[in-house]
Amino acid sequence: MGSRAYTVDIGSQRVDLPVVPLSSDLSLALLITVDMGVGFMERAGQELAALLAPHDVDVVATVATMGIPVAHEVTRHLGLDQYVVLHKTPKIHLADAVKESVRSITTDADQRLLFDRARVKDVAGKRVAIVDDVISTGASTGAALRLLRRVDAQIVAIGTLVTEASLWRESLGADAAMVHALGSIPIFHPTDGGELVEDWIG
Repeated sequence: MGSRAYTVDIGSQRVDLPVVPLSSDLSLALLITVDMGVGFMERAGQELAALLAPHDVDVVATVATMGIPVAHEVTRHLGLDQYVVLHKTPKIHLADAVKESVRSITTDADQRLLFDRARVKDVAGKRVAIVDDVISTGASTGAALRLLRRVDAQIVAIGTLVTEASLWRESLGADAAMVHALGSIPIFHPTDGGELVEDWIG
């Protein structure tokens, strides 16, 4: 771990992720989808779509921002045209949004997921797959589940490029059984000597 990079297989693709400190006792391997390139995201989206296809998905939902490239490619490879985005930052079209509180491992403040009411009709009564780049604590995914169910979406699957450690399993409870991932990564804790130790529990 001296190079501060972590090698992971994401489906059929092997990548090196930079390991960066989040605090004095926690480091994370960062998967930044907008930096991964079109070719990587196309193949990852195709492979994740193959895992989700048996669930007869009508529409894909994701959380901005890093989930958007995943949703775009999964939607395309499922042969669908539309996907919906749950936002974390206020925008002019979200003044009357459906809201749900969320706290993410990579942010140090409570946030809200915001869903455009104009898009509710696109998920209400539909078979929805939630996709994201990484599922870590399960907080964002759990908030997305709660919000979408409140507007009568039928969640049939959850897809992610990678899961991180395993706190998400407890956080999502029975919904964890719906998770399909192309890979998994640990979190990291430093030793007194400065080395990083993998933690697969969290």
